[in-house]
Amino acid sequence: MRQRSFSLAEVLRHPGRHRGEIGKLAAIGVVVLATGGAFAYVAGVLTPQRLTPARIIDTFETNGGVHAGYRRNHAKGVCFAGYFEGNGNASRISRAQVFDHVRTPVTGRFAIPGTNPAAADASAPVRSMALQFRSADGEQWRTAMNNTPVFIVNNAKGFYEQLVASRPDPATGKPDPAKLAAFFAAHPETQPFRRWVASHPPSTSFGNAAYYGIDAFRAIDASGATRDVRWSVVPESEYMPVEKQQTAKHDFLDDELRGRLQNGPLRWHLVLTVAQPGDVTNDATVAWPADRERIDAGTLVVERESAQSDGDCRDINFNPTVLPNGLKISDDPLLTARSSAYSVSFNRRTHEEAHAASRGNE
Repeated sequence: MRQRSFSLAEVLRHPGRHRGEIGKLAAIGVVVLATGGAFAYVAGVLTPQRLTPARIIDTFETNGGVHAGYRRNHAKGVCFAGYFEGNGNASRISRAQVFDHVRTPVTGRFAIPGTNPAAADASAPVRSMALQFRSADGEQWRTAMNNTPVFIVNNAKGFYEQLVASRPDPATGKPDPAKLAAFFAAHPETQPFRRWVASHPPSTSFGNAAYYGIDAFRAIDASGATRDVRWSVVPESEYMPVEKQQTAKHDFLDDELRGRLQNGPLRWHLVLTVAQPGDVTNDATVAWPADRERIDAGTLVVERESAQSDGDCRDINFNPTVLPNGLKISDDPLLTARSSAYSVSFNRRTHEEAHAASRGNE
């Protein structure tokens, strides 16, 4: 016989008859309250001083202003399109389809850091390459890489403190040197990044720079075995250090890239570096030893570029935790922090775009 169900109103009117139902409702209520509390905690509602993704993005906006419709960091960039030609070498450590002998379409973006989409290309030595692979099986792999092999800090708190220390002084329009010095003194983990930047001048082009995934990930093979990896893309074009006269031009990187692509596609080799036991996977400021196994997984080919205002990369959130079957995140705390902050930035800029579009239709 089918068990009769009771409405909430009936249970509340006759509590003595429905003690079992009240117990179930109480249990459900506990779960709902706990879940709601968890979401409130994540959002920072219950703990307003706690570091949240929104607070990090707010700090970007405080430092550099709000440029409606643009990313809160790496605001200035250019879209590109091409493909990745897998060679099968990496399929022994990862079952991801992208590593088979297949050609996978790629949409990407080159950019410089900062909140200002009109910044001069020479305003920062760091450059980025972001990629979205779209496999035939419907899976996606997204990665956001920098031209530095290590990151400046190893957790979200350190990154937030860096943003605060870098806030421009209203009197000069530049960060306060004393505050930056105090930040670096309190964060010795920044030294590898600072040494690398000081000894590696940026290249003359987006097209002849190497880019690094920085964080550790886990590759899973067909049998389920897992190996820790980091990846990078190494250019076939020869690296050349940027020259002063080149940087005098406001948009020299975009112009140079356009000229290169007029002469044919640009190519990089996607390299997976495989960790050995004991290598650090939860600290992006620590490089792995140079003797680690490196697997050339295939060739990234960039065929054409387009303005980010209407290019294919405009609406992509290059969340580094979007991974195909065969790759998963490691214990690096920066990955979840980046994912959450990217989401906040994406939601804000797309909301601004939608608002602007609706006003244009009035």
